[in-house]
Amino acid sequence: MIKAIFWDNDGVLVDTEHLYYEATRQILNSIGINLNINQYVDLFLKQSGGAWHLVQDKGFSKDQINNFKIERNELYGQMLEKQSNVIDGVIETLDYLYPKYFMAIVTSSKRKHFDIIHQNSGLLQYFDFVIANEDYINSKPDPEPYLLAVKKSGYINEECVVIEDSERGLKSAKAAGLSCFVIPTQLTKNNNFVKADKILSNVKDIMKLL
Repeated sequence: MIKAIFWDNDGVLVDTEHLYYEATRQILNSIGINLNINQYVDLFLKQSGGAWHLVQDKGFSKDQINNFKIERNELYGQMLEKQSNVIDGVIETLDYLYPKYFMAIVTSSKRKHFDIIHQNSGLLQYFDFVIANEDYINSKPDPEPYLLAVKKSGYINEECVVIEDSERGLKSAKAAGLSCFVIPTQLTKNNNFVKADKILSNVKDIMKLL
């Protein structure tokens, strides 16, 4: 019996992934690198490898690359301040699930960006804890974020399910030994979800399954 639900954030609860792409694209474009959307999906949402090797190949130093990362993160934060939308159906779904299940967010977002996203989202009231980028060493698709979530929740693997939208998130959940429901987005619809326990058309489908 499922007792705990671990939610990804970007692309599952809030529509922010396109902003991260745009911030990354703009910074790379300023130094002559054209990052298209297909590259982004492959490098970030499937592999989680990032695009900084493309910058390194151009001959930029580690210090310069770190500065580009800082610029990207600042730009992304500014974009989030202006536009950070809760995905349709999320509040209705969380309202339904909240009294029945232990729930947590497990995200690759930096805590600073996460806080900006949720300063007015109204979603944090539904969750028992949040695990963000600074809380672990190895990001998704490594299992560490979800292993940490299981340990912190106090439940066993068989009592937990993960809600994800990307191939890297699915790999992380499955490597941690967890069931995973996937809700593909426009960006991730062509990811490989063959190992998903369920593939859903929208977040409200969860209410029918749990």
